[in-house]
Amino acid sequence: MIKHIPNLFTLLNLLCGCIATVLLLENEINIYLATLIIFTGIVFDFLDGFFARKLNIQSKLGLELDSLADLITSGLVPGIIIFRLFKIPNDLTFSIISNDWFAYFAFIITISSAYRLAKFNIQENSKNFFIGLPVPANTILILSLLLIFHTSNHQYVIDIITNDFLLIAVVLVSSFLMNSNYKFISLKFDDYNFNKLNNSRYFVIVISFTLFFTMSYTSIPVIFLIYFLTSFLAFRN
Repeated sequence: MIKHIPNLFTLLNLLCGCIATVLLLENEINIYLATLIIFTGIVFDFLDGFFARKLNIQSKLGLELDSLADLITSGLVPGIIIFRLFKIPNDLTFSIISNDWFAYFAFIITISSAYRLAKFNIQENSKNFFIGLPVPANTILILSLLLIFHTSNHQYVIDIITNDFLLIAVVLVSSFLMNSNYKFISLKFDDYNFNKLNNSRYFVIVISFTLFFTMSYTSIPVIFLIYFLTSFLAFRN
């Protein structure tokens, strides 16, 4: 029975991805419920690996199942989010770009996530870093755009978030980073000593909490940028 615990969390992650997909396809999105479900799925994704390592019951089946679940929660879901943002009218966007068919450009993120997950399964992975941006981190970044759109009281912020040129850039840059060879810091600690890598982890964690509690959802893109720059500096030769 114990050997099935990690897979149970993986399947719960998949269930959350399915529920989030349905919620995001509704005409009126319940943004807070959708956010709760997506974050719950990401937590389950963390817990399946955590228990697999702690119980020493990692398996090839679990690895493949984890990627299949992540493809929905952290691959399809962010694609749908960008798709919905593309569909929102925006006065700053040229009409040649703003059309129903172009919105499907969003699913390049889903395709790139699938490729990233397949690569992850055949890579020799380090405990200290990820090669390429992890798909759950990319999902949080993209979810933040939807949260900012729904919670902002400033029209100029809404116009920026729904601008097709920004969304195109988000799709292309995030797809590139997920499949790049850049090293991103893993926030899993082997020990809590002060050294170059742990100091980078402490910095990212402290600044993330500080910014989030002062700027709320609008802090997430800033946190993401700090995470990228800190990772770049930590692994710079």
